[in-house]
Amino acid sequence: MKTNKIGQIGRGRLASLAAFILLAFGLLSNVGATARAETVTVFAAASLKNALEEIAAGFTADTGVDVRFSFAGSSALARQIEQGAPSQIFISANSDWMDRLERDGFLVPESRFDLAGNRLVLVSGEAAGDPVEITTDFDLAGRLGSGRLAMGLIDAVPAGIYGKAALEHLGLWEGVAARVAQSDNVRSALALVALGAAPFGIVYETDAIVEPRVQVVGVFPQDSHPPILYPAAQIKGPQIASGAAFLAYLKGAEAQGLLQKHGFLPAIEAAAR
Repeated sequence: MKTNKIGQIGRGRLASLAAFILLAFGLLSNVGATARAETVTVFAAASLKNALEEIAAGFTADTGVDVRFSFAGSSALARQIEQGAPSQIFISANSDWMDRLERDGFLVPESRFDLAGNRLVLVSGEAAGDPVEITTDFDLAGRLGSGRLAMGLIDAVPAGIYGKAALEHLGLWEGVAARVAQSDNVRSALALVALGAAPFGIVYETDAIVEPRVQVVGVFPQDSHPPILYPAAQIKGPQIASGAAFLAYLKGAEAQGLLQKHGFLPAIEAAAR
């Protein structure tokens, strides 16, 4: 009887030990699964969508780390970051919104760099003939007729800001200002033209490349607007090493080659206008 009781105690201890081992193994497995499921969250300007998704596929294949994107207008994304949205990386379509985040202390120091550049173009959804030279003599108002000119928000969306600056520089703004149809990001402005809701639009050259329903009417002179640059930076907060790794990957030859394949300019070329 005594022996049986001792045996029961021993068996109870063994059962407890086995349960502990299983629990510990489960916790370690969960840690491993968490590491394997690590992701990088990137807030990026809508005009970068196609290029960044292709770049991210290569990064994930090399590292096993997934990249999750939120694409929208740079102004909307910057405001979301200011309000605490969980993002490790921000890539803006102009310097002003990145400057604002940097000034207010949201960026990881020394993580910022210019990723790429772009050109500003006038597009149409109709057969517009041979491309024209956009100068002070270009009759944009006459081309519009009773139609609308699709643009990003002229006070917030970088493509809209650049577009208004170019039109003002060329003396064309006053003639078309009352007929501008503003959108919350450049891809939305492109869609208005592609769907025939607006006969003309001002977008980035890279947007025109990905939309077969539009054609480029002309390219705005680079000196008619500030340089179109895409600054990228890491956002302060709970950081993962993979965020810094993805930023480093964006600087590499493979990522830069893909950006140029999608029509983006090297940042140094865009800055030297």
